[in-house]
Formats: sequence, C-alpha cells, structure tokens
Amino acid sequence: MSGEDGEHGGEPQFDWDFSNGWDARLFEDLLRGGELLCIDVLGTQFTVRWGRSVTEEQQHSMRSAWARCASGGAPLIPPLPKEPTEALPFSASVSYLSMYDGGTFALQATSFGELAENVTSRVTVAAILENAGELMMLHACAVASPVTGAVVALVAKSGTGKTTAASVLAGTYGYVSDETVAIGPDGSVVPYPKPLSVKQGPGEPKHQVGPDELGLQPAPAKPFIQSIVLLDRVDAAPRADLSADQQDRPAPVLRQLPLAEALLALVPDSSSQGEIDEPLQSLCRLIDRVGGVWQVTYSEAADLPEALEPLFRKRRRSKPAWEARAAEAVSGDIPEGWIRRVDPQDAVAVGDDLLVMLDAEIVRLSGIGRAIWEATAAAVPLDQLAEEVGVRHGRPEGYQAAVTAAVGQLIAKSVLEQGGH
Repeated sequence: MSGEDGEHGGEPQFDWDFSNGWDARLFEDLLRGGELLCIDVLGTQFTVRWGRSVTEEQQHSMRSAWARCASGGAPLIPPLPKEPTEALPFSASVSYLSMYDGGTFALQATSFGELAENVTSRVTVAAILENAGELMMLHACAVASPVTGAVVALVAKSGTGKTTAASVLAGTYGYVSDETVAIGPDGSVVPYPKPLSVKQGPGEPKHQVGPDELGLQPAPAKPFIQSIVLLDRVDAAPRADLSADQQDRPAPVLRQLPLAEALLALVPDSSSQGEIDEPLQSLCRLIDRVGGVWQVTYSEAADLPEALEPLFRKRRRSKPAWEARAAEAVSGDIPEGWIRRVDPQDAVAVGDDLLVMLDAEIVRLSGIGRAIWEATAAAVPLDQLAEEVGVRHGRPEGYQAAVTAAVGQLIAKSVLEQGGH
C-alpha cells in the first residue's frame, strides 16, 4: 500500500494493492460495517464511502435504493470523507476507475436527502463522461418488454414527467432507467436501474426511491432499442360545469415526427452526442433503425401504457430520408472581407433543410441560408456569394441586401467566418 497527499479535501489518496491480503481484509471490514456502497453505473464501477454523520439506517436505505446497480467487484477504496461542519454536516467521498481524471470526488450537504441526491447526480454525470463517444445517451426514461426485450425510450427534459412515466409503465414493463438511456452501436441498451428521483416539496431535494420499493419489474437480460418517443405532457383544461371526480381528460395522441423535427428535438436531450463520430449521421441511422421518432401528447401518466403498447412491437426500419453533407471546407487563410463556412462536426440534408452541427449546437438552414452554406466551402467575396445565391433563388429587388443580412446572422451563429474579423 502506498499513499500521498491528494487534492481532495487534504486527505491522502491511496492506490490499494490487494495482493498481500491486508487491504482485502480492510475492504471486507468496511463493507461488512456498511460504510461502502459499491455500484455499477453504465459499466463504470463506483464506490461511495459515507461520512460519520450518515447513520446505519441511512446507509441501509441507500444500499436498498441502489440494489439493482450493486457491484460485486473489488473497488477502489475512497479517501476519508470530509469532517462534518455546522453548515454541511453530511459528507461522502467517491472513487471510480476513470480514463480522464483522478477518479475521486468529495461531497458535502446540508441534509442526508441532499447528499443522496448529489451522489445520484454526480455518479450519473461521471459515468456519462466515461462513455462519451462510445454510447449514444438520451436524456430519457425507458422500459422494456419482459418477453422480447424491446425498449421504448421516453425523452423529456428534467421535471417534465419522466420519473412518473417510468414508475407507471414499469408496473407492467421492465424498468430500464428514469434518467439516461445508453444505446450501443448495435442497438443494445445498457440498463441503468438507478433509484427513481421523486420530487418532494418546493426547494427540497428529490427523494431517492429504489425500484424494488416501488414494485417495478426488472429489466430483461438483453434489452435493445425499439422505439423513441418524445413526452409532451399537457394540463387538461377543467370544465367549470363538472366536479373534480367528473372531469374528463383527453385521450393521449401519438404522432410520428418529421425527421428534421425529430433531430432538432433529440440533440439537446442527448448527452455527449458531439463526441460520437458523425454525430448527426449516427442519430439519423438510429432513427432509421427504430422506424422514426414519435411524440405522445398526454395529460395523465396512467394513460401511457395503453397509448404506447403498439410501440413495443417490431416495425420496419425507415428508408433513409437524409443525405450526409459534411464535406470539409477548404483550409487556409481567408482574404479580408471574404466569406467561408466553418468546418462542422457533421451536416445532413433532410428534404429542403440542411442541419449543421457545430460543437453541441445544431443549426437548421433552409432557403438562402442553405444556398449560402453550400456556396462557401471555399472562401468567396460577398458580391460573388450574392450572385451565386441569386442564380439559385432568383434576383428580386433587394436580394443582395437580404444575402448580406443572412451572412451576418450566420457569422453571428459561427456557421460562417469572414476574413479580417
């Protein structure tokens, strides 16, 4: 065993060698005493070590909540958590094998509920970063058919109903995740059956409730992505002439989204998509695989099982309705005042639209915007650019001013660059 002073809270950092048996006995003692929580998050092994203010009952509650993610492998033992303070009495330290950083972080909180929520959030983010570029990760909940393994992923932003939808659907279907749906290149899904993060009162931390406590069905052995659905929850307008128990709610509406609309919706709700090779093209291939993206508009989660039942069935793949357009722009200096497009991470043409991905942002170009992008693979002067756009779209009065204005907007969005600026 060797150690040196670390960066985290001034505590020593250790590399544990289990070869001599002494450290193995220390690990067993810690684990038997309940001080360690060992979990597998999307293939990354994490070990949580609780501070001395965390009671045995609270430790047991977290072991129960994380039971479906429990890891049996010998972990890295985290450093001692920070000492309690009056303002931050609860603490924990976490270790994991990381390709990118030291693999440890410390947590402090005002309450155990806040600490438990922070553990969930931090290990999720760390696991996502470890898988960046390898897995396609949607900000979604998911459930799977216990018979076929077919997964329906329900994409939505935080606070818009994912956890409620997962808890309702997983009474019948297998619980895969309420937070992150990780999809491999072959369509396989890596389950993340974490505790469900349930809202409490305003300003209170989300309560971490284990899927076993809620009676949710387990995920099947080999889940695979079958459907992707955008959740669109709406409040049903109450009728003044009816009492609360007489109110009718509208039936859920399921519709398939056009490809461009689906891409624009999914990219902001994906994690590290920009790290994947050909990020837009890979997302298009996934959408083709599942036969398109759907949107369900509903008011009550209780209506979702019946509405989504058809999406667990096998469907034909979609025929590609897109083309790759990510050829590199010409490099080198740009003459002053001339215009050239930047090298995008990826670009696809969908009908009359061109979708360009720059870093983590996606820009939709149509009309003269698309014509400008296609005409600026090599640097061109503004008057020549306006002429080329005029050839494609005509030359009505004021078209040159319109091109100049559009160029300015695209420069502001970092789609184009201008020499000398």
